[in-house]
Amino acid sequence: MDFVDYYKILGIDKTASSAEIKNAYRKLARKYHPDLNPNNQDAKANFQRINEANEVLSDPVKRKKYDQYGKDWEHAEEFEKQRQQQAQWSGSRSSGYTGGSSQNDFSDFFESMFGGGGTGRSRQTKFRGEDYTTEIHLNLVDAYKTHKQTLSVNGQNIRITIPAGVENGQIIKITGHGGPGVNGGPNGDLYITFSVANHPSVKRLENNLYTTVELDLYTAVLGGEITIDTLDGKVKLKVKPETQNGTKVNLKGKGFPVYKSEGQFGDLQITYSIKIPTNLTEKQKALFEELRKSR
Repeated sequence: MDFVDYYKILGIDKTASSAEIKNAYRKLARKYHPDLNPNNQDAKANFQRINEANEVLSDPVKRKKYDQYGKDWEHAEEFEKQRQQQAQWSGSRSSGYTGGSSQNDFSDFFESMFGGGGTGRSRQTKFRGEDYTTEIHLNLVDAYKTHKQTLSVNGQNIRITIPAGVENGQIIKITGHGGPGVNGGPNGDLYITFSVANHPSVKRLENNLYTTVELDLYTAVLGGEITIDTLDGKVKLKVKPETQNGTKVNLKGKGFPVYKSEGQFGDLQITYSIKIPTNLTEKQKALFEELRKSR
């Protein structure tokens, strides 16, 4: 497997802070988000790579292993165990080990460990199981709230918790739920890609929601109170007199939940669309005519 430079994917230095990693991820995720690049396979692939890089670098434990072992970071524990065994087997030959092996040394070791062709001892090596991939389809309402789902993987049912705020195209890893290991080796992992369908009347961009609400002419002119539907239930709004068509109203904290950030939400932006009355009676037309003359 070729080395994948997660730092390069996110466009950051190896010394980047957690905040810098988060900002870089958000910027690139916004650029390559599938909703903004429909039918663009390159953008979808980039989005998946960005998610994968963020999954590793945003986790301090995974990042430390990645920094030390590079492309073989997921096998770090197997490497350490195997190295200790080799030290015992080699006796005095390994007594001078200083822990200063290069990434090439790690790669050579893993090629012999996982790529076949070793000695009689390597036949006793513990092999990691195969990784599995699957896809879960959600609508925007499903993705709005934390909930549980049961998956059937390799004949076994796995009940998982899907956190609120999951994004379209996002990939998460369920450790140890892939294929079984060989010779007592660890199981592979399960990678789940989420496909979140568009909502008929609400558009999502990161954690913010956008919708259009029809406003009758009389309320727009005179003001009043209306009730609108949101993903979290009904909300009452006060409409200012003389509200113009296309007026935008921002409801702070009424947007989409922030992934794995309890109690944090984006905003909901409403655009008013003034609805002109139709099928007016002659009397109603006369009143509008009188109003026009008075202006």
